[in-house]
Order: sequence, then C-alpha cells, then structure tokens
Amino acid sequence: MTKEELKLLKEIADLEKTPQGAYNIRKNGESAGRASTENIVIESKTDKPGIDIRIKDGTKNESVHIPVILSETGYTEVVYNDFFIGDNCDVLIVAGCGIHNGGCGTVQHDGVHTFYIGKNSRVRYVEKHYGEGEGSGEKIMNPVTVAYVGENSYMQLDTTQIKGVDSTKRETYIHVGKNAETVVNEKLMTHGNQNAVSEMEIILEDEGANGQVVSRSVARENSVQTFYPKMTGKNKCFGHVQCDSIIMDNAKISSIPAIAAEHTEAMLVHEAAIGKIAGEQMLKLMTLGLSEEEAEDRILQGFLN
Repeated sequence: MTKEELKLLKEIADLEKTPQGAYNIRKNGESAGRASTENIVIESKTDKPGIDIRIKDGTKNESVHIPVILSETGYTEVVYNDFFIGDNCDVLIVAGCGIHNGGCGTVQHDGVHTFYIGKNSRVRYVEKHYGEGEGSGEKIMNPVTVAYVGENSYMQLDTTQIKGVDSTKRETYIHVGKNAETVVNEKLMTHGNQNAVSEMEIILEDEGANGQVVSRSVARENSVQTFYPKMTGKNKCFGHVQCDSIIMDNAKISSIPAIAAEHTEAMLVHEAAIGKIAGEQMLKLMTLGLSEEEAEDRILQGFLN
C-alpha cells in the first residue's frame, strides 16, 4: 500500500499492521487482505458487492476489522455487508471508510451494513469516516446501518466523522427486541462548505426494550448539518434522545428530534441544544497560557470526546 493508504487505515481503524483475528480490507473495490477465524467466517457475496460475516454462538473476546479505503479519483461504489451474530456472543466490529482524493473526480462510497444479532449477545460497532487529499474532487460517503437486536442483547454503535468529508447522508435504523438495549454515540465535525445529514430511527419493538441516542456535533465556517433522530416505542420501554451542537462562524445546524409512543407504557424523552462556545471558557483557558486558537481546539476536543 502507498503511504496515503496506510495513513487512511490508521485514521479509520487504528491499524498500523495486519490486525489480529478476522478482517477484510477493501481497497478501490478489490480485496487487499482477508482472514477468517474458527469462530468468525468472512465470505464474499455472489450476487452483489460486499461480504457476509458469520459469528458462531458463544464467540467472546474476538474482533472483526472491515475497513474500506479509496484512493482512485473518479471511483464510486455501493457495498453491502451483512453480519450474522449468534447467541451468547461478545464481539467488537471495527469498520469505517477513508478517502484520499488527489484528483478532480468525485470519490464516493455508499455502504449498507445489516446486523442480525441473536439472544444474550453484546456487540460494539465502531465506524469512522475520514477524508483527505489536495485534489478538487469531492469526497462523499453515505452509510446505511440496519440492525435487529435480539432478546436480552446489547448493541453499541459509535460513529465518528471529524474531517475531510464533503457530503454525507447517514441513515440508521435499529429494531430493539425484548429486554434488549441499544446505545448510539454520534460525533460529527464539519467545516468549509461541507454538508452532513443524519436520519435515525430506533424502534423499541418489545417489552423491556431500551434505547439511547447521544449526538454531539460541531459546525464551522459555511458548513451545514441536519439531524433527524427519532425514537419509537411500541411496547413497555424506555428511550432517550439527546442532541448537543456547537455552531461557529457562518455555519447552519438543524436538529429535529422526535419521539413517538404507540403503547401507554412507553417512556420517551428527547433533548436538543445548539449554542456557541462560552466566552468564559475561552477566557479561562487563555489565562492559563493558551492562545485563542489553542483554547478553541481544546474546548472542541473535550466536547466531542
């Protein structure tokens, strides 16, 4: 791989060498490496681009890395990855896409990830998006995540996009089963003329289902962000949606959280806040010796983390 491609892998999956456990690295539409384990099997789809990941019952303390890197200007793709996770599992799945565009053509990756999670399992899914390159072509990513969380299971979805993506539309749909729980942590920073849209619905299907969404974002310069998080309760359940954003320069942010109850014992809460960096925070850090830019960066890092 080139120096730029290795940097992309580091940014989106924290990989500096071949990972341990199961992995599939996709580069410009082709496989750049793959390995299965005794408990985790990765196979190519035969009807469309993408892979099937099958995780056996009882698999614990194992991980799967499936990063995508694009470095060919003008290249676009749509990829479908399906995860079949058995009962009584505890696994980490690390995905994400990195684009290096040094040319004038658009580079675009659209990924559809679907999770089928069995009973009594824990799944943490980490997805990072990152773009770079001095070319004039756009870097576009449109991820779709669909999950079915089985009885007594837990799914945590951590999504991060903090640099270099010109346009993104993220769609997330999660169905939560009996006594199951889903937690979504979304972090986003846009700058320049970037545009980001996030559409999300957590559907609390069965009795005892729980859902939590925490979205934090920073919009700088002339960028535009739009959030549509929705929590739907169809049974006795609890759901909470929280959206916090910092707006700067000439940016625009729309946060439109929604809750919908279809059962008398559904308890749902939503909160949304948009504001600027507090002046007293800046002043306090600057009195400790930081420049205005350093103080601003420190506040933004703390907010997103």
